[in-house]
Amino acid sequence: MYKVFVNDKPLFLTNKISRETDFQLFLLESIDIKQIIIKIFQNKIQKAYLYHPDEKEIMKTLKAKIPVNKAGGGLVYNKKGEVLFIFRNGKWDLPKGGVEKKEEIEQTAMREVEEETGVNQLRITNKLQKTYHVFKRNGVYKLKVTHWFEMYSDFEGTPQGQLDEGIEKVAWIHPDAIPEILKNSYENIKLLFEKEEELKL
Repeated sequence: MYKVFVNDKPLFLTNKISRETDFQLFLLESIDIKQIIIKIFQNKIQKAYLYHPDEKEIMKTLKAKIPVNKAGGGLVYNKKGEVLFIFRNGKWDLPKGGVEKKEEIEQTAMREVEEETGVNQLRITNKLQKTYHVFKRNGVYKLKVTHWFEMYSDFEGTPQGQLDEGIEKVAWIHPDAIPEILKNSYENIKLLFEKEEELKL
């Protein structure tokens, strides 16, 4: 099953039909995806399931219905075990951005972390899950697929937010403070930390 966030509300892509009744179920093959997205943005739908019988075809079917933007981002640790966060548009987020021509996704992720935070000396230590969310640009709804990587940095300086990207501050956050930070973050960012916790238990 995939979770795609639209306006921070979940759109579940599944090949199983659940007995729950607090959501709307649509057939992915025949649905007008734009209409569902608009209804979620208008708060007319809080939670929806898109059903497709073949799990391998689910994401392919969605991508055929909506333009896709590919991005890379980093969950960056320093030697104290703190995590690098950025603050933008009133919320805490992790550094990420779109792929440039002929760029490998790992390069994208490291370049974006460095551009958005000034933190360098990065190395990738693990590949994390992808996250999916829908955004609107120039009147067109697009699906952003972000490939996340766990990274480590020996950077000793002061991180600097990329102002032209609207980044107001950059901070290294102690693991104990992360649950509080996540209260004012995005649902797809919270997913990354759920997985992290599972790995560490």
